[in-house]
Amino acid sequence: MHSRLPEEFFRRHVLEVSPELIGKTLVRKFDKSELQSWIITEVEAYSGNGDLACHASKGFTPRTEVMFREGGLVYVYLIYGMHWLLNLVTGHEGDASAVLIRGIEGISGPGRVGKVLKLNKTFYGENLATSQRIWIEDTNKPIQYTTTPRIGIDYAGEPWISKPWRYILKNS
Repeated sequence: MHSRLPEEFFRRHVLEVSPELIGKTLVRKFDKSELQSWIITEVEAYSGNGDLACHASKGFTPRTEVMFREGGLVYVYLIYGMHWLLNLVTGHEGDASAVLIRGIEGISGPGRVGKVLKLNKTFYGENLATSQRIWIEDTNKPIQYTTTPRIGIDYAGEPWISKPWRYILKNS
């Protein structure tokens, strides 16, 4: 069994946490104690420090409130009225940064990830260090990743659309 990542792992800058999530194991406990796990294969970083692609760039709102808390919490939101996207809050209180989980082993795309994990609004604010239904474990395996610009954020303009803040596991 691998060890669950502690809150301290997430309470660092989003650009430190994001690449280190690649290759870690996402664990989900479903009803009837069914446990499933996947290797994290793709993430994107969103920094509260002026990043116009970040939801928190427009300030504190009921939707983004959890992003302004300490790292280690889940930020989920609904897009297109049908897909719950999984984000992991990073940094310290007030940083408003998060990592979008874009891909897990065998699943590509954040909407598909949310569907497989059966996410819903009840996950909003869940503590990854103590949750009994979702957490991240360290695999202690060396990995290699590549970086590219983030996807679907043209609205943010430059320099944000060109930042290489998308991390992808090599050979995934």
